[in-house]
Parts: sequence; structure tokens; C-alpha cells
Amino acid sequence: MMLEEFLPFLGLIIFGNIENLILSSQGVVAGVNPRILALLSIICVIMWLIVGTIFTKLLLNYAIWIDFIGGLAIFILGLQSMVSAVKGD
Repeated sequence: MMLEEFLPFLGLIIFGNIENLILSSQGVVAGVNPRILALLSIICVIMWLIVGTIFTKLLLNYAIWIDFIGGLAIFILGLQSMVSAVKGD
């Protein structure tokens, strides 16, 4: 598999990782056990790596829609985290 195959998903990869950091920091602030949070985060990253590696070739024609839906989800989760941070929840 060549790196060029992942280029249509580059923005989603970058911003998805940033969102993962935001969600992890929210978990730490909320008092979640950091070891459990780290373990769950690693499991999710490995799961997405496997799914992404398997389905990249199959879903390359839908990269625009996948980027849009993923970007929208990242935006909504980021907005939700900012709102809860401002409220102090």
C-alpha cells in the first residue's frame, strides 16, 4: 500500500488525531483513570488503523463524503467539548 492512497484522507487523519487528544484531555479532567483511558485510546487507534488499512482501497471513490462526515463529526465533538469547558461541566 502506497502513501499516495491515504492522501485524500490526510485532513481527516490530522484533525482526527487532534480530536482524539481533546477527548482524552476531557477524560482526564473528568477524573477518568488515566491508565484505563490510555488503554481504551490505544485500542481505538489500533482498531481504526486496521479498518483504515483494509478499507482505504475499497472506499477511495467515497473519500470526499468520508472526509465531510468525519470532519463534521470532529467539528461537532470539538464544539461540544468547548461548550462543556465553558460551562464547567
